[in-house]
Amino acid sequence: MSAPAPADAGGRVILLPEPAATEALGRGLAAALPPQPVVVYLEGDLGAGKSTLARALLRALGVGGTIRSPTYTLVEPYVLADGGEALHLDLYRIADPGELAYLGLDPGAARLWLVEWPRRGQGLLPPADLAIALELAGDGRRARLQAHSAAGRAWLGALQAAGGEGAGG
Repeated sequence: MSAPAPADAGGRVILLPEPAATEALGRGLAAALPPQPVVVYLEGDLGAGKSTLARALLRALGVGGTIRSPTYTLVEPYVLADGGEALHLDLYRIADPGELAYLGLDPGAARLWLVEWPRRGQGLLPPADLAIALELAGDGRRARLQAHSAAGRAWLGALQAAGGEGAGG
């Protein structure tokens, strides 16, 4: 089970002692997803759990079949159960933010953007509503959730109210 750690001045800190807790956080985020389109920046070192969190969130939003890591394709689109679209981007392999222009991404087209390695697309990505920084913490992980918009603040509030911070939400 995960336990919320004390919040820092800028958001929430959630302890994720095992992969199941990271998946539970993804399900909690899906359950609390705001109705308007949102952008999530997923930050952290290789192996920090970004793709695990993204897969759990997408699966909880009704994505069936294989959920691929976009490490080589850079972007994977998914149809959500509500009919909206999610884009999962992994920008680890891009050398220059200008390479994003070749992907033909429409900032208004997707209901949900999940962006791994967002700093590599700086200046060409839509701004984050929510940033999630994942880091190793002993044998588990720590997630720092930071809202950057009204939608992000509402999302964090709904996540906390629902108890979906990785404790089975």
